Amino acid sequence: MKGWTLTLGLAVATTTSASSAPPVPPPADQQLARDMLKSLVEINTTHAHGSTEAAKAIQGWLLGAGYAPADVVFLAPADHPTKGNVVVRYRGKHSKHPVLFLGHLDVVEAKAEDWSVDPFKLTQRDGWFYGRGTIDMKDGDAALVESLIRLKREKFVPDHDVIVAFTADEEAGGDANGPAFLLKEHRDLIDAALVINLDGGGGGTKHGERQFLEVGTSEKTYVTFTLETTSPGGHGSLPGPDNAIYKLAAGLGRLEAFKFPVTLTTTTRTSFDKLGALESGALATDMHAVAQSPPDLAAADRLSQNVRLNAQLRTTCVATLISGGHAENALPQRAKATIQCRMMPADSADNVQHLLIATLADPAIHVSLDAPPIVSPESPPTPQIMKKVALLAHSMWPDVPIIPTMASGFSDDRQTRNAGMPSYDVSGVWQDVDENRAHGRDERVGVQAFDESVEFTYRLIKAVSSAN
Repeated sequence: MKGWTLTLGLAVATTTSASSAPPVPPPADQQLARDMLKSLVEINTTHAHGSTEAAKAIQGWLLGAGYAPADVVFLAPADHPTKGNVVVRYRGKHSKHPVLFLGHLDVVEAKAEDWSVDPFKLTQRDGWFYGRGTIDMKDGDAALVESLIRLKREKFVPDHDVIVAFTADEEAGGDANGPAFLLKEHRDLIDAALVINLDGGGGGTKHGERQFLEVGTSEKTYVTFTLETTSPGGHGSLPGPDNAIYKLAAGLGRLEAFKFPVTLTTTTRTSFDKLGALESGALATDMHAVAQSPPDLAAADRLSQNVRLNAQLRTTCVATLISGGHAENALPQRAKATIQCRMMPADSADNVQHLLIATLADPAIHVSLDAPPIVSPESPPTPQIMKKVALLAHSMWPDVPIIPTMASGFSDDRQTRNAGMPSYDVSGVWQDVDENRAHGRDERVGVQAFDESVEFTYRLIKAVSSAN
């Protein structure tokens, strides 16, 4: 699931031109990756269909490329046989401290009537590949498989083992999450010193120019609350002061006006500071000011006018569903609202619930937690990881700024981070910062962008599996 990050939607200064010609894979590898992308897109892996067919396809490709059967393991929960995963181990000089790469196989639903092309057919048009999963994230899956085959053919021997897990049920609605299942039942297969997730990070362009490359180091956690009010009800012709809908509406109005306290993490403080260096004028000044410790709250207030920046500065809660009453000619006896919150990494459900109750300021509005959140720690943007990504990225896109980011969405990183594995989102795909098609209609990836990402992934595997 691609999550929004700090940099999306910003008008930052131009750095490296998108019209330059970065390296792409050799022609045969380039075509193989495109063929694999086509095959994966045309396997329906929505929640209802599951990921087993795609996992089996990947297993077959790797076995055909010479991988030992013991190193390409298909696994599915006994009670969810359609939610298959495949775990690949590329043997290096040392089995200790392996690197784990993650790529989820499932996609969100797509209705053909909403699209201009068939969502489950790969369509090439005007320099784009269209199809469900082309950006989230079958492009990354294809790049990983092709790179594994290319490295095997070249007889590359990494210093450390490389593990790649192609997994099920990352998207919303999943009931058999792959990394969670593997960590619980088969941790020995995926236990690693470092995790690289291709489901995040990547490059942002503006007006066709390359702006920055993101490294995801953390993510917000979603937590959902239900607000409920009751009243005696009665005949609609005799309205009185005790009305469940009005009570709830008044509380929601107070919630709309409330802003959670400004909270900066190591990642977001660094993000604001680095982006400030790419900006100019008042925006640059405010970004630098909010990156200080303590942050300049007046600068934070000005930056909060941008909804994406606001999401980077604090926990947010918003009403997403509402219902009330039981008949049009009767006074309501009950009103209910769903509040979806996105917590900063250091926040807690208890703290958010306490602030919600205080903001609603009405004991008649009952606040209940729908389910405990899966909170995950930040993986700090250490100089070692940032330098390694920078060296790799600059081998393809010279001088492009490398910026650590916090996703406002969530991914499978929450599973591996909670298992004690430092996890980073690193991708070589470039997208326009204003495009948002990952879960929407006519999802697409640029043909050139896909080819470059395949080369980047190949180099990434080699770089992070090296001893230094």
